[in-house]
Amino acid sequence: MTVVKRAMTEQETAEYINMSRSFLRQSRMEGNRENRTPAPPFIKIGRAVRYLKEDLDIWLNSFIKQSHLLEGVNHG
Repeated sequence: MTVVKRAMTEQETAEYINMSRSFLRQSRMEGNRENRTPAPPFIKIGRAVRYLKEDLDIWLNSFIKQSHLLEGVNHG
């Protein structure tokens, strides 16, 4: 039987979103400051920090997808 985890540890979250654990720690400490990548939502259960998969999916989907960095730039 496969168990689908809803709450992920910091290490599991870092792997899931393909970012470093230090990014997660720093973003939690700094909150959502201007000109910074917003922190993914997290929960605390006692002293344990956990990230919910559905929150991470929403967070990932909130970023604008760029099909090409130079798309729409006039080269004239």
